[in-house]
Amino acid sequence: MQERRVLSIQSHVVRGYVGNKSAVFPLQVLGFEVDSINSVQFSNHTGYAHWKGQVLTAEELNVLYEGIKLNNVHHYDYILTGYSRDTSFLETVVDIIKELKTANPDLVYVCDPVLGDQGAMYVPENLLPIYKTKVVPLADILTPNQFEAELLTGRTIKTAADAVQVMDLLHDMGPETVVLTSTDLRSKRGGGFLVALGSQKIKKADGTRVSQKIWMDIPKVDAVFVGTGDLFAAMLLAWTHHHPTDLKTACEKTVSVMHHVIQRTIAYANETAGPGKKPSPAQLELRMVQSKADIENPTIVVQAEVLETPLH
Repeated sequence: MQERRVLSIQSHVVRGYVGNKSAVFPLQVLGFEVDSINSVQFSNHTGYAHWKGQVLTAEELNVLYEGIKLNNVHHYDYILTGYSRDTSFLETVVDIIKELKTANPDLVYVCDPVLGDQGAMYVPENLLPIYKTKVVPLADILTPNQFEAELLTGRTIKTAADAVQVMDLLHDMGPETVVLTSTDLRSKRGGGFLVALGSQKIKKADGTRVSQKIWMDIPKVDAVFVGTGDLFAAMLLAWTHHHPTDLKTACEKTVSVMHHVIQRTIAYANETAGPGKKPSPAQLELRMVQSKADIENPTIVVQAEVLETPLH
C-alpha cells in the first residue's frame, strides 16, 4: 500500500487531547504517517484553572522545517493546520504550504480556520485578513464553524439558503470542499440536534463541474468538550481520502466517529464525577485511546441528507 504522509501544524498539550494530540493518534490508527509540529506546547488546555507552556515562534518553525528539508523528507500528501495566534507564524505556515504544494501539486491542504465561536474571536483580529487573502485560497478542504464562515465571507447566516450561499462564496475563495461544522440553524428534528452542512465541488471525467451539498442533524450533548474541532478536521481528512468524491459518506463517518468519542467521554465523565456533580475539565478530556475501534470502523449513527435542490 502506498504510504500517505501528513504534516500537521497545530497546538499541543501534555495532558489531554487538543490540537496535534487530538489529530495524530486517530490519523495513525487509520493508516497515515503523521509528522507533527507543535505551534504551542502547553501543560494542558486553557479551559483548566492553570496552564503553563511555550509558544513556537515563526523563526523556530522555519528552523524545524529547514531541518526536514535538509534531510529531503519534506514530501507530503496532506497538510493539516489548526490554531495559530501570531501573524508572523501564520505567514510562515503559508510559505511552507506554498513550497510543499509546488513540490507536490496533488498535495491536499486541510485547514481548520480557528478564529472564534459564538460571536467572539479568540485570536487577534489581525489574523483575519491573512486567513482571507492567503490561507483560505490555498486550502482544498475548509472546516469553519458558522461564526468563522461569517467572518471569512462577511455574510450572516440566518437561513439554510444563507449557509449554502456562504459555502459557495468560500468555494470561490479557493477550497473545493467546505464543511460548516456547526451552525445555529434550527434542526428539523428539534432542539436536541445541531445542524452542520457541507459542500463539495467535483470535476467529472468530461471536465464539467458539479457540486454535492449535504445537511446533517447531529445529536447535541450537554457538556463542553475541547479538541473536538481538531478531531473533526483530522477525520474529515482521513475519510475524504477514502471517499474523495463522496462527501456524504465522508461526513457520515467523520461525524459518527465524533459521536462515539463524545458519548464514551461523557459517560466516563459523569460516572467519574458522581451523581449530580458537574464533570471537571480533566474528566471531560476526550476518551481517544478507548475509542480506537470506533475510529477505525465507525458505526454510522448520523445520516447526511443530500440537498438536491437549491434552498430558499
